[in-house]
Parts: sequence; structure tokens; C-alpha cells
Amino acid sequence: MQCDICGKKKATVHLTEIVDEQMSEMHLCEDCAKEKSVQMEQQFGLADLLAGLTDFGKQVKSVEAVKIECSNCGMNYDDFRKFGRLGCSECYPAFREQLGTLLKKIHGSNRHHGKAPIKMSAVVKEKMETIEELRYQLQQAIENESFEKAAEIRDKIRELEQQKNS
Repeated sequence: MQCDICGKKKATVHLTEIVDEQMSEMHLCEDCAKEKSVQMEQQFGLADLLAGLTDFGKQVKSVEAVKIECSNCGMNYDDFRKFGRLGCSECYPAFREQLGTLLKKIHGSNRHHGKAPIKMSAVVKEKMETIEELRYQLQQAIENESFEKAAEIRDKIRELEQQKNS
């Protein structure tokens, strides 16, 4: 596949952009990708992007949200929005609510699901995904106080875990 910009070199960088549920793809050679990244960096920096995402679609709930401060390093929420970086590891619990919203917007989930090893069989991957889904269903059943259903789901999880480990 050739570069979409210069048309001369082999495309090694593939960008996918989704705006208003419309997807567009660009296939670029290394040189054109570097040039494109310089242009994008000039238009806006990472800190601006993160700051924009933290306020995307809603206003800060109250003045207290802006006054949240890390007890370890003293960084406040305004500084985080300004610089796009946290000051220390204690900032994560201090800004937990705001970071959860931000991560959900960036990754589609505020929970890390990880990746499976490349050599893992498709069957094992499927079982792991099923177990994760069942754990979510179990949590929902407990929250809804459907304890019989929760017990059934728990048993299914145990059975799948035993199969996975054998």
C-alpha cells in the first residue's frame, strides 16, 4: 500500500479518525507521518487535548471540583487541566472521579482489561472474555439483589476458570 500523501513510498503508519460516527483512514509513509505529526502538534498539544476532553460535553459540577488538590504534591485540578500531567502517584486517587470520566472518553472504559499474549489460543481468549463478561453480570445481579441469579453466574465462572486452568 502506497502513502496517501506522497504516493511514492510504502505506507507504514495507518491513522484512523472517527468524527461524528464517520470513520476515515490515512495510510502514510514514515516521512509524511512525521510531517503530519509536526503539523498536528502545532495545532494543539497533548495537554490541550486532555484539557478539552476533561470538559467535553459538560461543565464542571461545582467550584469544589476545581479546588480538589493532591495532598502529596499539592497539584490541583486546574493545574492538571492546564498541563495534562499528574504530579505524583497520589494524584490518581485525589482526582479519581475526574480521571474516571476522562479515561472512559479516551478508551471507552474506565477499567483496564489488558491484552492477551499473542500465542494464547483463541479458545482460551474466548473463555477469558466470557469470564470477564460473567463477572460484570455477577456484579449487576448483586447490585439488583438477584442473589439466585448471582449464585448461578458464580458457579459458571468457577467452572470456566477450572476449564481454563486444566
